Amino acid sequence: MTTAATRRRSRDERILLTRITWEEYEAVRRALWEHPGIRVEYLEGDLEIMSPSREHDGRKSTIGRLVETWSLERRVRLYAFGSTTFRRKAKERGIEPDECYCLVPDREFPDLAIEVGVTPGGIDRLAIYQGLEVPEVWFFENGKFRVYGLGPEGYRTPSRSEVLPDLDLERLAHHVLQPDQHDAVVAWQEELRRGTK
Repeated sequence: MTTAATRRRSRDERILLTRITWEEYEAVRRALWEHPGIRVEYLEGDLEIMSPSREHDGRKSTIGRLVETWSLERRVRLYAFGSTTFRRKAKERGIEPDECYCLVPDREFPDLAIEVGVTPGGIDRLAIYQGLEVPEVWFFENGKFRVYGLGPEGYRTPSRSEVLPDLDLERLAHHVLQPDQHDAVVAWQEELRRGTK
């Protein structure tokens, strides 16, 4: 017997097209405006269209809620821009992060982008972010965060976030993996409040 739970897509659906011009990329983006949830990424002629799975979007939303809870509890100013489209024609790059944040509200590109890996493959997102000069990118894969900080020679892997250096990413990952999103946020908030006493 098939239940609603087993019918849910557990993998992202992706289409990758090559030799796509910037103008064609922009036309695809405009054509998909009426389809919320569809992501479009572009890197030097490669175009990826992705329909995220329920697992993917649930995980990225959990991360967003946890980061924002930490921000409020620690009184750290963060401005959330979700999956806003960021693009730069001169660099032939465009992307819609899973979650992203700025430390000040009027930056052209985010200070921090977060990507959730559920289904392997696709366009090299780090190369897109490098062309957009995003200072820091986190990838959440296999239950852990990998941090990439942008330096003069490209991205390097610091031991902790340089944008949010006081955020314990191991503890954050622990809560991301909790089965219930609401309970994870409540437990994280309680942990943060105990740490300030």
